[in-house]
Amino acid sequence: MRAFILPFAAAAFLFGCVSSGKYDDLKAKYDAAETALAGEKTHVGTLEQTVAEHDRTAQAQKLDLDAQIAELTRQRENHAQQIAAQLKTNQQLQTELAGLIKDRSRLKDSTSRLQQALADLARRKEEADRRVADFRALLDRFKRLIDAGQLRVQIMDGRMVLTMPSDVLFDSGSAKLSKVGKETVKSVAQVLATMSDKRFQVEGHTDNVPINNAQYASNWDLAAARALVVVKNMVDAGMPSQTLSAASYGEFHPAMSNDTAIDRAVNRRIEIVVVPDLSSLPGFEELQRAVAAPGAAPAS
Repeated sequence: MRAFILPFAAAAFLFGCVSSGKYDDLKAKYDAAETALAGEKTHVGTLEQTVAEHDRTAQAQKLDLDAQIAELTRQRENHAQQIAAQLKTNQQLQTELAGLIKDRSRLKDSTSRLQQALADLARRKEEADRRVADFRALLDRFKRLIDAGQLRVQIMDGRMVLTMPSDVLFDSGSAKLSKVGKETVKSVAQVLATMSDKRFQVEGHTDNVPINNAQYASNWDLAAARALVVVKNMVDAGMPSQTLSAASYGEFHPAMSNDTAIDRAVNRRIEIVVVPDLSSLPGFEELQRAVAAPGAAPAS
């Protein structure tokens, strides 16, 4: 109000001191100034409204930006959690993949071993079938001697064994073949000579009754002499010498108990053993590799 009183007082003072023309001029200027001031006030009001509107807009934008920032922050945290979860999943997948690769390698190795085992089994079956076929063929070819009681064909300890009773071949305490003995050995040798891929060991056996003979110091000596005589006659019958060997077991590998005369007669025998081919036996290749390994003793 003071600002308005002063102009009126000044106007009154001027009115009393100045002429009417000057007063009108001053009043016109004053009214113009008032109008200009009113316009400025209006402009200021407009500006203040604009500023207030801008403030409201800015505040709304700020709130909106804050909301957007909060949403982006939430999304970023979610993405970070998703990335962490994905990394963990990736690590698990890598671990599982490594396990699968390892399992696949083991499976491949197991499959290879299984295939090798199946191949070995097939070879063993083939060998077993061949042995059975050989055994049956021998039975057929020795049928006459078997039926006559002069020969027995058996599988013992995994070996094919032809057994001839000593009482058919030799007189008691003698290593000289009887006539029937020579014919029996010859017949056996002629069949075995056709098996050129085989090796044979002739083994002499006795009962446990001590020998009472100046020519032989023990049952070992008698059994050895009988085995050698059989070998010689087999060679004479056409068998290659390199396929034969002789051995003596004396009384120490009985077939029966020696408790009766019948058992002792069974124990007095000549056995012709078909020597197994070691190369066809399981594990032979591993044995060969072991022998060939550095530091291993040389094969004889």
